[in-house]
Amino acid sequence: MRLLKIIGAALLALHATAYAQEAKPAPVEQKDAAKKITPAVSTIAEDEIAGFTDYAPALQKTIRKAIELTKLNLGYQFGSSDPTSGGMDCSGTIYHLLQCQALKETPRQSDEMCRWVMLHSVLYRTENITALKDAAFSALKPGDLLFWTGTYDTASPRSPPITHVMIYLGKRVKDGKPVTFGASDGRSYDGQRRSGVSVFDFPLPPRGDKSAFYGYGPVPGLSLATQKP
Repeated sequence: MRLLKIIGAALLALHATAYAQEAKPAPVEQKDAAKKITPAVSTIAEDEIAGFTDYAPALQKTIRKAIELTKLNLGYQFGSSDPTSGGMDCSGTIYHLLQCQALKETPRQSDEMCRWVMLHSVLYRTENITALKDAAFSALKPGDLLFWTGTYDTASPRSPPITHVMIYLGKRVKDGKPVTFGASDGRSYDGQRRSGVSVFDFPLPPRGDKSAFYGYGPVPGLSLATQKP
């Protein structure tokens, strides 16, 4: 009888311990906490862009929408093209922007956007070019899509091998500095790291870098996305 009481007490204690462990809230995983990045974004006013009043109406409307998105404090969220989720990725941002301009045929992924430009517009290749002053950029216009390769490793090969896309806004009035719009989790603006849907500097990767600037081209269907003569 005494042995049965001891065994019964032990079982009760074990059950109580198990219940207490189940009742504890699950700890937050550190890797999930590390993924949460506070948006660090910058914006720009349309009158800070040189020649903005001479841009064609369709281009003005597109850039105004881009500026509006930079004011929503949106983070960088891989796989998202919906600002209501709190953030978007690079191609998702451009996809959303162009969809808002009624360009419903806009592809979702950056390499698909590059093929779209190649098939329905014109893609200016910039292989081995490391300076925006190069003649290869003589056709660059505000509103053009900008494509990079090698910015991260993709799950499967892409053709063309595009991994990043942004849109060219033009040059700043105060210093002639070229500026872009899109989403990133580490590019900079005025030398400060930005993370989210923002305006960014337009530097070219140095020769030999893992990433490279692939090319640029006008948005298909946005036929007025050029400056007036």
